[in-house]
Amino acid sequence: MSLWNRGVALLGFLLACAPKQSDPTLADAAAADVEVPVADVAPDVAPAADLPSLCRAATPNPQWYQRAIGYEVFVRSFQDSDGDGIGDFKGLTSRLDYLNDGKPGGSDLGIDLLWLMPVNASPSDHGYDVTDYRALNPQYGTDADFDALVAAAHARGIRVVLDLVLNHSSNQHAWFQASAAGTAKADWYLWSPVAMDWKQPFGNSPSWHADGKRWYYGVFSSSMPDLNYTNPAVTAEMTDVSLAWLDRGVDGYRLDAVRYLVETGPGAGQKDTAPNLAWWQTWAAQLRQHQLAAGKIEPLMVGEAWAANAVAAQYQAPGGLNMTFDFDLASALLTSLQTADSQMLAQVLCAEDTLFAPGATRGTFLTNHDMVRIATQLASPAANRLAAVLLFALPGTPWVYYGEEIGLHNGDGTADEAKRQPMQWQPGAGVGFTTGTPWQAPNADADTVSVQAQTGQPGSLLALYRQLIALRQATDALAVGETRLLGSGASLGILRQSATQRVLVGLNLGDAALTPGWTTAQLGAYTQATDLLTGQVVGPTLPNLPAHGFWLLQLQ
Repeated sequence: MSLWNRGVALLGFLLACAPKQSDPTLADAAAADVEVPVADVAPDVAPAADLPSLCRAATPNPQWYQRAIGYEVFVRSFQDSDGDGIGDFKGLTSRLDYLNDGKPGGSDLGIDLLWLMPVNASPSDHGYDVTDYRALNPQYGTDADFDALVAAAHARGIRVVLDLVLNHSSNQHAWFQASAAGTAKADWYLWSPVAMDWKQPFGNSPSWHADGKRWYYGVFSSSMPDLNYTNPAVTAEMTDVSLAWLDRGVDGYRLDAVRYLVETGPGAGQKDTAPNLAWWQTWAAQLRQHQLAAGKIEPLMVGEAWAANAVAAQYQAPGGLNMTFDFDLASALLTSLQTADSQMLAQVLCAEDTLFAPGATRGTFLTNHDMVRIATQLASPAANRLAAVLLFALPGTPWVYYGEEIGLHNGDGTADEAKRQPMQWQPGAGVGFTTGTPWQAPNADADTVSVQAQTGQPGSLLALYRQLIALRQATDALAVGETRLLGSGASLGILRQSATQRVLVGLNLGDAALTPGWTTAQLGAYTQATDLLTGQVVGPTLPNLPAHGFWLLQLQ
């Protein structure tokens, strides 16, 4: 939800696709594992006593979502099936094999967790102003189309989470219309007989809006009035809505604007209040209990708490949400890439375990639908490649914003629409997204920035994403192992270690070649280093890192 403001070319060959994640709760989701061409894994020698300090602990007893690779899709911009220029459920279903075809090998991306931006009935392009929480946006298709999408995703081993907007509805929702008229649901929204001078907690715009002789509270805008969660009837209805979509087959939710549901007053009382935190605890417990009682897996409940991790961590207190997005790390990652200095990244990453409960999961990402795309913010293709390596080398559950894997740029300007361009599948009119006129004009670079242009090109960004996802899924050390950091300035070493694996990721954030100075005393004893991207033995001496270069080495 918008706050309304809100390396080098890879040499070698493509890895075979990673093993598809299997789960008995997903029909036909699993296919036989395939081997990724990496060296045989052998138990490690005990690390030396002077290893770098532990930055992030290993994930104990990992849950399904802690091993997943997430992908965020704006349905309107992904694939149009009927030529009206608007993406839809049938179009997305037709492209699922690109994300994960459910078979070993091939050239799919390897995604197993799909986040759909809002698909409920709404009068807007963005969909965050809902007019019916139990209905789908008819522009995207029918109930049958949606059910077919979820079934097809599950058959490929892809779990589906919906964007759930609980904080506010549209002012066109029948509930608000009745509340404003005083005919029903009078206290389902927040009303005042006098003007209230509350400013937005994230800006300077007013939070109360005139309606005749009364005012109503809408923290984001006058078109999105906040629901009143001090009313038990509102809580009961929205909890029932949440359970209904789980019963429909979805696997969880991305939860919009979790900081703002329950207000206690102006200023500090408009965000992160104690009643707000307690509400989410109760809601999460009900969803867990509901799913487990039905013999299903724990649902994913990932909160958008756009704030420092000290704030976000409160929503992941024991019994609360099981994931929040790591905005601190996304900001630090971008800063380190732009300044060629790893200090900010190291400071943020190594402070997080002190904030979160043991085993708590952060959703890592480069950018999302509210941000100028990473390919536009970074200066060069090489920097985008380094960003991809960092996303999959660092701990957490990685999320890819659609098109990021091909270097999709922002459209003109910084409006939300420019951050949600049509997916570029191929060169030419409509970029493979539609046979009609796209709802939003695509960029003009599809001759190089498209799936077709980069498929079969070993040095492409898409090829790198496919390799990194395959490695992540095949390598416990990368997925859930502990994390230690080495180096300073442009030099960054990420040592990931599980009980049986050690992987050293080396990155050069700068524009001059460097020789890593890390020793076996720092890394732990090993006799061989194998490049996970090529399968070649390259050590034990660590290779040099070219300007904006990187490697991923298995230490044995």
